[in-house]
Amino acid sequence: MRGELVEEADKNSKAENSLGLINIYSFLATIYNEEITAPVLRQIRNPRFLEALSSVGVQLDDDMFKGSEDRLVEDLAVEYARLFLGPGKHIPPYESVHHERTDGDWGSLWGADTVAVKKFIESTGLEYRSEYDGLPDHIGVELEFMKEVTRREAQAWEEKDEDGADCCLKIKKKFIEEHLARWIPVFCDKVIAAANLSFYREIAAITKSFIEFERKETDRYLSRV
Repeated sequence: MRGELVEEADKNSKAENSLGLINIYSFLATIYNEEITAPVLRQIRNPRFLEALSSVGVQLDDDMFKGSEDRLVEDLAVEYARLFLGPGKHIPPYESVHHERTDGDWGSLWGADTVAVKKFIESTGLEYRSEYDGLPDHIGVELEFMKEVTRREAQAWEEKDEDGADCCLKIKKKFIEEHLARWIPVFCDKVIAAANLSFYREIAAITKSFIEFERKETDRYLSRV
């Protein structure tokens, strides 16, 4: 009986951990998908959120706290456009631009990885929203995909469906190895080097570290299965 209780507690812990990962994926996807809005900025400047960031080694500079909310939202919008949208030299947030492939089909939009990501996501039964007209390999889309797979994983743990949870973890591992880990570190390093405001510099650092954390954690768990 005691062994069963320990196993039950372990599965509940995995479900709670998965829910925490969902929140991180959701937050990062929101940041990369569009300019910061006033409500998101208020969340970021909330002392509890700042404490959570500090606990993982993230410290935002004074530029995130000086001036009015409206001015900072405007400054962040300008920074977002400069970094990710252009015009002019910018850092396109798409896998096909940064994932260096041996066949040479990379470095521009609609490369081989654009199609590969679309096929991978659709093979899991997930679909793009009908109103989405962007490219399939945008970093925000890939992070949202990981969020949805992690949501399935959390549900499986809650339902004591260990096989279902293992399946989700294998999907995550495959997507990380074939896609995320092959381009996000490169992309994040470019953002860190180019960012003027501490916010996007720190977000890029968080993203890079988080993907590596997820890679190690999925490897660690699946190696014990």
